[in-house]
Amino acid sequence: MSIFQILIALHILAGTVCLLTGLLAIIMRKKRGLHTIYGEIYHGSYVVIFLTSIITAIWHWEESAYLFFIALFSYGLALYGYLARKRRWTEWVGKHINGMLGSYIGVITAVLVVNQAKIPVLNQWPSLLLWLLPTIIGSPLIAMVQRQSEKRKMSAKRV
Repeated sequence: MSIFQILIALHILAGTVCLLTGLLAIIMRKKRGLHTIYGEIYHGSYVVIFLTSIITAIWHWEESAYLFFIALFSYGLALYGYLARKRRWTEWVGKHINGMLGSYIGVITAVLVVNQAKIPVLNQWPSLLLWLLPTIIGSPLIAMVQRQSEKRKMSAKRV
């Protein structure tokens, strides 16, 4: 197995962990505990995805240059959401939600685009649709979660 193949295998493993722990962090109660544990694993696996993406994109620039930029953008969102919580930035909850869910959209987009040819039904769809659909669906969901978070914050202030 070549170094490149090892990097790809590591990338796929980290991507799988990222998809699963991201989903678990999303559905868990937003308190210290499982949400935090899954979130830490999500972020750690995203770091691996980021590094393997950057290395493999540079290694095969002609075929994979786009991965370099996707990695920068999507991990940038994950890091933004992660640091907002860790550093308790002003209005950190909204920033955390935007960053983490935005980065999750990035992971879903990458999985769909890279695996489109192997997924029945999706292999019939235009490629551009798979690039855009996660954002089209995910952005309103992020806005909805933001509104719910704001409502909880306002009702907590009243008590």
